[in-house]
Amino acid sequence: MAVQSILRELPFNPPPPPPPRTSEASHLTHVTTAFHFIAGLSSGILSAILLQPADLLKTRVQQSGSASLRTVILDISRQPRPLREFWRGTLPSTLRTGIGSALYFSTLNALRQHVSEYTRSTTPPSAPLTPRTPITPITPTTPTAPTTPTAPSHSSSLPVLSNVANLATGAVARGSVGLVMMPITVLKVRYESSLYSYSYGTLVGACRDILRREGVRGFFAGLGATAARDAPYAGLYVLFYEQAKRRLSAVLLQARQQQQQDQKGGSMRGGTSAGINFVSGGVAAGLATAITNPFDAVKTRIQLLPGKYRNVFVAARRMVGEDGWRSLMDGLGLRMARKALSSALAWTLYEELIRRAERRWVVV
Repeated sequence: MAVQSILRELPFNPPPPPPPRTSEASHLTHVTTAFHFIAGLSSGILSAILLQPADLLKTRVQQSGSASLRTVILDISRQPRPLREFWRGTLPSTLRTGIGSALYFSTLNALRQHVSEYTRSTTPPSAPLTPRTPITPITPTTPTAPTTPTAPSHSSSLPVLSNVANLATGAVARGSVGLVMMPITVLKVRYESSLYSYSYGTLVGACRDILRREGVRGFFAGLGATAARDAPYAGLYVLFYEQAKRRLSAVLLQARQQQQQDQKGGSMRGGTSAGINFVSGGVAAGLATAITNPFDAVKTRIQLLPGKYRNVFVAARRMVGEDGWRSLMDGLGLRMARKALSSALAWTLYEELIRRAERRWVVV
């Protein structure tokens, strides 16, 4: 009895849970990262091939401040092979968009995961339990039928971050990937332009021509304007995209809960999630494109005529002086339409692939 009373007075500390097996955790992270890369690659290739004519028309309009969309379309239609001409530059565009999207989505996912884990580790729990907190005994109740997992109440397959974190992670991921993909970006723009349509026969020949005329520096023409366009665009896009998804999800869920008061009223089906992501992607791309279009117009001029437009400031000053302020908005309509469709398509496909992968690899 004395021993039992002494043991009863001693504090009871339960043993810590066993650490997770490193091999399984690293394998799951590796599989997830690889699938993010594959999902980004697939969505980027699909959007690049389908929307290449819009990208080509945008480049042709921006290369000259006086050319209109109608003039460019008529000029291409007079070519011997007009249909092929509209898809000129598809190979470098597919390489740039496909590989760039794969790197961007995998990098963005890694950044968002790290930020999410850091936020959880530094945020104190709302109601921490103390060692002396009494435990309320569980009273037996009537057994109920097992509940089935319901669909998530939102359309996102990505970690939920703050507005500042969304802006920062998008900008950092796109800026770093843009630097890596800069040589392919220069090749893509020159292939799409009519200024180099006859001098560039193959990608190898184009690389040799740029290396001979401009050196290695030629592959990074317009780097400053590209960074000034890509980083803010991606940051604003992720910010607008996540905000639009949250608001649309809340509106649709509220409407569904008013119509259905059963237990499944607040679930979010896959088709609804895809629709929300598609609309959110289009809206976010349109807003981000309108804000960053001047840097895109300057970037195109520098990459096409690096001798005339040496840097961002010289290019912007000459464009405004020769063609007026309107030249900074050249190709805005085409770029907004192309970006809205490509971003909506790429992000919807990407999130749906990630959603299906998580159901198969993580839940099971």
